[in-house]
Amino acid sequence: MKQGFFKAAEEVHRLFRSKGLTLSAAESCTGGLISNSITSLPGASTFFRAGVIAYSIEAKENILGVSPETIKTHGVISRETAVEMAQKMRLLTKSDYSVSTTGNLGPEVFEEKERGLIYIAVSKEGKTISRELRLKGDRASNKEEAALESLKLLIEVLE
Repeated sequence: MKQGFFKAAEEVHRLFRSKGLTLSAAESCTGGLISNSITSLPGASTFFRAGVIAYSIEAKENILGVSPETIKTHGVISRETAVEMAQKMRLLTKSDYSVSTTGNLGPEVFEEKERGLIYIAVSKEGKTISRELRLKGDRASNKEEAALESLKLLIEVLE
């Protein structure tokens, strides 16, 4: 785990453990990298409930319960899909917070959306915050940056 990831994961641990809150993750483009960074440190079981890699449209709909209408109307790479992924995962796992990612890592254009367009969201009861990222790296660096930005958004929401 790179230094930036390690520091962010440590801070997520500190905040969730000190506040007695629970967390889950619904990941698409980050492929489990958020969950991996959290569970790489000891003590994650005290607050981390579950991580789901909902990579396909079917998984987003059938496992998480994202509305087919949301995906049809806005696309799988959209703020609306990221928001719904985070909300549904939080409800599914009965977590206090949930984080989600969906996007195009590249190299091709997908859904007429350019490489590096990523949406992340953090959901807590009564409020979901989302962010659009426009990353410029290759597939691997975009994946890492999206996961790191998701951890940073979690920290921002909790502080």
